[in-house]
Amino acid sequence: MFELLLTEGRARRGILHTVHGDIQTPVFMNVGTCAAIKGGVNTMELREIGCQVELSNTYHLHLRPGDRLIHDLGGIRRFMNWDGPVLTDSGGFQVFSLSQLRKITEEGVRFASHIDGKRIFMGPEESMQIQSNLASTIAMAFDECVANPAPYNYVKQSSERTARWLLRCKAEMARLNSLDDTINRNQLLFGINQGGTYDDLRIAHMQTIADYDLDGYAIGGLAVGEETEEMYRIIDAVEPYMPKNKPRYLMGVGTPVNILEAVHLGVDFFDCVMPSRNARHGNLFTWEGKINIQNERYMLDEKPISESCDCPACRHYSRAYIRHLIKAKEAVGMRLAVTHNLYFYNELMAKIREALDGGYYESFYQKYRNILGERAEN
Repeated sequence: MFELLLTEGRARRGILHTVHGDIQTPVFMNVGTCAAIKGGVNTMELREIGCQVELSNTYHLHLRPGDRLIHDLGGIRRFMNWDGPVLTDSGGFQVFSLSQLRKITEEGVRFASHIDGKRIFMGPEESMQIQSNLASTIAMAFDECVANPAPYNYVKQSSERTARWLLRCKAEMARLNSLDDTINRNQLLFGINQGGTYDDLRIAHMQTIADYDLDGYAIGGLAVGEETEEMYRIIDAVEPYMPKNKPRYLMGVGTPVNILEAVHLGVDFFDCVMPSRNARHGNLFTWEGKINIQNERYMLDEKPISESCDCPACRHYSRAYIRHLIKAKEAVGMRLAVTHNLYFYNELMAKIREALDGGYYESFYQKYRNILGERAEN
């Protein structure tokens, strides 16, 4: 299912063939937590801005509107009118974020809904059942995400439990994919590497789950408290132990520079709420660097957000107008800003793929790692 086309150093260019279409990698997955991009970008527009994969949240959709309802309406792709691949996360990170409202055991996690306080149980089997009801292209295994830093012994016990949970996820997915009423009987399963910021735990966990012969492998539990250089160190340590013939996914990361660095280290898949979240507050990414459109310097600026960008916002509207909309809290301003940032992220991935295809990723990486994280001069 995963075709590794070429490498340049550790950077990889590939294609993941799925029942819902091919995914060209490296790829950024656009985050639609509740089956919608925050900021008003609809699924028709996702295609126009270059999105390949939409990502939705198991925990949130289970609570509202309910995974059985989505199943009865034909699955998440039909529900949201999206014809491309969808990845659903397992709910593990959301359970992690409810640390005051949960109890973890070998069976799974009991927690309280953040909506109405209702007590809920989710374990590996329940997570797989929910994701099967959603009928996503790729399902993520149920895991525990621990905060960084965390005590060594706890992280060791947690990562070992996550490995045991993964075997249960694999068995349950095989069962679900054999059922007649399963919408997507070709659903893929990605396992998640855990182990905090401890190299030996990360490597041991990766070696263990690599033997499970899954459809893909993710690195989880990063960008949750550790320094950026620590994150890169962990990726660097784990990557040699990840199967070469399977896609690699760095969960919840990150900035454009984070993506450049992680591709350089051998990662294929990315997701992050950053482009849409930042955009809603006027923080925009461009090929010239970052800008905050709310700054006074843009009050009379008739130029587009970026003159090198071909997104709908840059083709039709000025910085001055978008600044006014954001300052006035007009919804269309947020929508234009989110459209721009998502377009930029999808274009970034397209240019990374072009650079790999052309054999010049190293020079592309060296150039833009020194630009994209800085403030734009104009």
